Amino acid sequence: MTGKMMGKSCTEFADELAAKVSVPGGGGAAAYVGALAVALCSMVGNFTTGKKKYAEYEDDVQRMLAEGEQVRTRLLELVEEDAAAFFPLSQAYGIPKEDPTRAEVLEKCTKDALAGPLEMMRQIARGIELLEEMNIKGSRMLISDVGCGAACAAAAMRAAAMNVFINTKSLQDRAFAQAVEGEADELLAYVPRAEAIADEVMAGIRG
Repeated sequence: MTGKMMGKSCTEFADELAAKVSVPGGGGAAAYVGALAVALCSMVGNFTTGKKKYAEYEDDVQRMLAEGEQVRTRLLELVEEDAAAFFPLSQAYGIPKEDPTRAEVLEKCTKDALAGPLEMMRQIARGIELLEEMNIKGSRMLISDVGCGAACAAAAMRAAAMNVFINTKSLQDRAFAQAVEGEADELLAYVPRAEAIADEVMAGIRG
């Protein structure tokens, strides 16, 4: 892991994602795609605000912009946090199997590694709620961007979930694992909501 993930150019990040290195990986990609989804929502809001045609929604749009900024910033932070948490896990797998501390270290590192993806899911859910509202109150001129954001959000949610479940699968603490999986399953219910937005937008575009 060299340098901050989000301090890299898009090309550098993609290059590292493709390389034979532990991080960034699927979790970082999920968080980044989620941030892009919310950024698209905010772009629509920024083009909507101040327009007479949407004056009745001005306060709502301003609120959505403020919340969108929080969600997008948090998701970008999670790219970094995911990398920081996964790296120790990747190293823990190298502990010799005869080492008596191996199981305990792996368990702790695994729990740490799934915390980021689970938080990504929570934040992406907030982003999907914003996209649902922007789909109603945002400028019709940018409705395709709402749809693109929703499609990205659905993919990001699924990707983050995979990074949760791949970790809970190996946990010895099954009560903890089941609690995490229960929350993740609830958050996955946002995927059809995001897909519904994208489908509605596509249907409207194609007439």
